Amino acid sequence: MNATSFVIPALPQPSIAVAGETKSFPVRRIWCVGRNYIEHIREMGNDERALPFFFAKHADMLEPDGATIPYPPLTKDLHHEVELVVAMKSGGLNIPADKALGHVYGYGVGIDLTRRDLQQASRKKERPWEIGKSFDHSAPCGALQPASKIGHPAKGRIWLSVNGTERQKGDLTELIWSVPEIIEKLSEQVALGAGDIIMTGTPAGVAALSPGDKIECGVDGVGTLKVAIGKPA
Repeated sequence: MNATSFVIPALPQPSIAVAGETKSFPVRRIWCVGRNYIEHIREMGNDERALPFFFAKHADMLEPDGATIPYPPLTKDLHHEVELVVAMKSGGLNIPADKALGHVYGYGVGIDLTRRDLQQASRKKERPWEIGKSFDHSAPCGALQPASKIGHPAKGRIWLSVNGTERQKGDLTELIWSVPEIIEKLSEQVALGAGDIIMTGTPAGVAALSPGDKIECGVDGVGTLKVAIGKPA
């Protein structure tokens, strides 16, 4: 379809910067893995024997490196969750783990911002998590590094600090499900495609944020991400 086929103006394409490139990575969908580091499972009081699961955010919730993110409405308990981001260049249904990395374009650093009080209230009522996880500006993501340049990281420190104080730290070796296994399991549920990104879970140390906080996080060998929390919109 061309632009004249729409009854309202076509919306801009969400994208993520690519390190060293003038072109960006167009984002189709954002998938997130729940409970993929054992210490985070323990700190949240969940069953560490349960399998991780998947939820989604909308692509237009992305925010770039350097963004100031307005403190979201309806919450008094906004939390940070630093994550390794996987960007897909192709996909399909039922991708076997031993073929999965061939579908990966590259990697980045992201934050799964969470309205923890709303997430926990939804859980108690056995309702979906969207109100706690999927809201405006809730998916900051730094520039992607192509796998053709850095390979496929399976180890390396993952960390997050707030106002210069480290809060989260872990290592990619601590992922319960590896990236190939995540892709295999997620592709059993949906047909993955070019432009999909996957946030792979967070280590222990999640905590509340306040307006004025400055966040810096990173994954060794992949990159860093800096954002600030602003006043309520």
